[in-house]
Amino acid sequence: MDELTYNIQDRAPWCMLFADDIVLVDETREGLNSKLGMWRNALESKGLRLSRTKTEYMECNFSKTRGGPNDIILDSQTIPTKDVFKYLGSFIQKDGAIEHDVNHRIKAGWVKWRSASGVLCDPKIQNRLKGKFYKSAVRPAMLYGTECWAVKKQHSHKMGVAEMRMLRWMTGHTRNDRIRNEEIRRKVEVAPIEEKMRENRLRWFGHIQRRPMDAVVKQGDMVQVPGVRRGKGRPKLTWGTVIEKDMAVLGIKENLVLDRCEWRKRIHIADPN
Repeated sequence: MDELTYNIQDRAPWCMLFADDIVLVDETREGLNSKLGMWRNALESKGLRLSRTKTEYMECNFSKTRGGPNDIILDSQTIPTKDVFKYLGSFIQKDGAIEHDVNHRIKAGWVKWRSASGVLCDPKIQNRLKGKFYKSAVRPAMLYGTECWAVKKQHSHKMGVAEMRMLRWMTGHTRNDRIRNEEIRRKVEVAPIEEKMRENRLRWFGHIQRRPMDAVVKQGDMVQVPGVRRGKGRPKLTWGTVIEKDMAVLGIKENLVLDRCEWRKRIHIADPN
């Protein structure tokens, strides 16, 4: 795909490819229609075809000024407009929120947990071994993509509540047993998922900061759309603000990221034992 479309590709994040998944971004609907037509012609000239059923359109109108009356058209067919769509395992919302993705990660964790409940709820298996299984099979499903979340307290709390329900069932306890969460975690040797989320965010932040200025991930982090004005009321929480709070909690500075080994050591959250 890269070779076939090399001449029409734009820099990230205005054009992004992953295998045969394509993301096209523009500031106006007219510009997006133009890009879509150019890509359709380029691919069809090579014997390929853009899917008419899987192609979706989402408008993130943060400034409330962009856009126009035009629809997004692909070969005389109007592309359906979505408020939420799934891309590479994560859900993206038009308002930039993450509630849908948080719910999806929790559901994904429960799917993994239920598929292994015969092992995780077996009283004959040691809690420590159950914890190891949980950390290798269930927790990664819940943490996928969380390093990019501008997470709020309610999101972290929701993830933590779901995890504690899993851990209590694994140990055969309910809330009626009045056993503290810390004791449950000590039995299965599992650190709070909220802290592992923070570790993931800071690890990803360190990776971005160490990349060269022309790296795609760096360009995506630094992109700014001119002319967008903040609306009334309290400003929305940004990923950068969350990172600043994370570093303040751990008492570390941004310049430490250049020392990869020390950065990893300082942000690591060890599971209890």
